[in-house]
Amino acid sequence: MEKERIVELSKKYYDRYVELRHEIHMYPETAFEEERTAKLVANELEKLGIEVYRNIGKTGVLGIIRGKYPGHTVLLRADMDALDIQEEADVPYRSKVKGKMHACGHDGHTAGLLGAAMILNELKDEIHGNIKLVFQPAEEDSGGAKPMIDEGILENPKVDVAFGCHLWGDIKEGNIMVKYGPMMAAPDKFIIKVIGKGGHASMPHKTIDPITISAQVINSMQTIVSRKVSPLKSAVISFGSINGGLAHNVIPNVIEMSGTVRTFDDDLRKWIPEAMEKTLKGIVELNDASYEFDYIEHFPPLINNDEMTDLVSQSVSKVVGEENIIIGNEPNMGGEDFAYFAQAVPSCFFFVGIAPDEDNPIPHHHPHFAWDDKNLLVSSQSLAMIALDYLEKNI
Repeated sequence: MEKERIVELSKKYYDRYVELRHEIHMYPETAFEEERTAKLVANELEKLGIEVYRNIGKTGVLGIIRGKYPGHTVLLRADMDALDIQEEADVPYRSKVKGKMHACGHDGHTAGLLGAAMILNELKDEIHGNIKLVFQPAEEDSGGAKPMIDEGILENPKVDVAFGCHLWGDIKEGNIMVKYGPMMAAPDKFIIKVIGKGGHASMPHKTIDPITISAQVINSMQTIVSRKVSPLKSAVISFGSINGGLAHNVIPNVIEMSGTVRTFDDDLRKWIPEAMEKTLKGIVELNDASYEFDYIEHFPPLINNDEMTDLVSQSVSKVVGEENIIIGNEPNMGGEDFAYFAQAVPSCFFFVGIAPDEDNPIPHHHPHFAWDDKNLLVSSQSLAMIALDYLEKNI
């Protein structure tokens, strides 16, 4: 499909999907609460005459563009959820919902996919195959991809391949990064309770101090990766919270800690929680305390298919130019539930740059997170081009 036609159509609809981005941004909704956003998306698709299914996986939306001719089926995905962050960015479309904002670009993912839908819908009479447009909830939380898959979005018609993108604050505007193989990590969570025996801080010998025990646990667990995992494998154990105690002169009964484990290797993903509990058990028992250990597996690692990554690289180079394609050398330790699509069908997930320049990255999950609307042109054109290129190559 001619790049010029895609560019022309993206410009035709640009003002509308910018308007939609601002509307979504002003009324952010967090995991499985995206009712307003989902309604906006579904209504917009219906206005275009696109086949729409609502309330999939609670608040997910599925649109289907059926080409005039039979062929394969491509899935394009965007996430819709926001974060529990008070917005401080100085933008005219600032969040109107206290304590919530789109601090990771999902408003742009949703608007960008709507833009791609507008482009592709105009070209449907030339398309061999189908395009499924997936707007999913809860990527930032427990994940909305799997519930939508469980409800059958990969069937009727059966999906052959899947693609998605993320606006990325560490990459310069106009650049796109693709990565072969492991792209993003499995983002598991743990919660640890160290249970001691509280008492007066002036008489620590009459207590079992969970604070000092917790300090030992935290320090010792840092050696699991640094001393027990091969330096050729990637893994992270990070503590993100520690809570307990109410007064300076009281040793508490319990300390609760939580954190995350990031891995790519399945065997390592199974072994690390075992090593963590073994370490925890040894330290706690040595100090006559007890513990609770809760380990929650979230998304699997996101592994890109090599053939689909080749396709993405070739397609998006038509949009931004071959000189603006970055081939990633290292995976990202962040998590992404697009991984469930990548497990089910050959897939590729890629990053679209939004940083104004290389020296000014835009931090995600930050109150001042903000980026220029013009980047929607890159994401919408890229998704449309990828879908059309795949279908044309597989007639």
